[in-house]
Amino acid sequence: MKNTALSTTHEALGAKMVPFAGFNMPVQYEGVNIEHETVRKSVGVFDVSHMGEFLIKGPNALDLIQKVTTNDASKLTVGKAQYSCLPNDIGGIVDDLIIYRIEEETYLLVVNASNIEKDWNWISSKNDVGAEMVDISDDYSLLAIQGPKAIEAMQSLTSHDLSEIKFYNFVVGDFAGIEHVIISATGYTGSGGFEIYCKNSEVKQIWDKVFEAGADFGIKPIGLAARDTLRLEMGYCLYGNDIDDTTSPLEAGLGWITKFTKTFTNSDKLSEEKKGVLKRKLVAFELEGKGIPRSGYDIVDNAGNLIGKVTSGTMSPMLKKGIGLGYVSPEFSAFDTKINIQIRKNAVPATVVKLPFYKG
Repeated sequence: MKNTALSTTHEALGAKMVPFAGFNMPVQYEGVNIEHETVRKSVGVFDVSHMGEFLIKGPNALDLIQKVTTNDASKLTVGKAQYSCLPNDIGGIVDDLIIYRIEEETYLLVVNASNIEKDWNWISSKNDVGAEMVDISDDYSLLAIQGPKAIEAMQSLTSHDLSEIKFYNFVVGDFAGIEHVIISATGYTGSGGFEIYCKNSEVKQIWDKVFEAGADFGIKPIGLAARDTLRLEMGYCLYGNDIDDTTSPLEAGLGWITKFTKTFTNSDKLSEEKKGVLKRKLVAFELEGKGIPRSGYDIVDNAGNLIGKVTSGTMSPMLKKGIGLGYVSPEFSAFDTKINIQIRKNAVPATVVKLPFYKG
């Protein structure tokens, strides 16, 4: 079991630690609902240093990235980031990721912790263009400072105007007394804020100064459990639940990051899939009755026929109702369609809704 550079810090704060993707990670501190509300209303900090980071460099770096990802990375200029995914050869997804253009010929790929080795091997197998690849996952830490008060709370720590860093843009600069930190206006919560990439040797200083600067704003450490409820209220996909090696980006509602203006792995088959009728679609739903939908629960029609499966579900801390994502037959995918979630012996009525669940 790997530790992050802050594992002992979390333990000292009383965090409940659990194994996650091979790492010893804080799942919660005070409780999921309190931590969730902190991020929605003020500012909270996640240690997500378990995420993987690869550098792709050289004159052919973009060629490799264009070949292995679905989005069009040629649109990236230095200082911009892009959400994308790695398609496999059979119509599914190897992983989803964020691509940062750090310099003209240097890109940073941020991948899911559980897929670091898998992604590295996959991208390496496609690297016939001689791009330089460096796995820096073990050397770097990542903090997500999220919430509507993040800009105000963190501004004293940097000479950069945080309010000028637009969504999915970033700067490399000073932060909390450390130079050459990536300050990225990205995150997985839907409540605004930043992600901070730094070396392992620097993260404790940054963590301490972040909490010092945020003290007057009610800043709190946040665990992975609230990270999951926050992302689900926005309808963000989680790899291993809502997307995996068997789900196509088109079925998963990721057509917006699947650009057929270029050739990429399996693009011919995915293009054909787009022209045809999808076998299933990922939908968002809200329960009309009591209950909490969970991954793996059956989705049934009014006659009790199986029409799909829940992939993610929870009791929304902000909406106070059961919400979830799941794949259903296309005829049940339109907004306002009535479906049922099989929770033990009860078929609980639910309605297909438009994302995000939480509008802020």
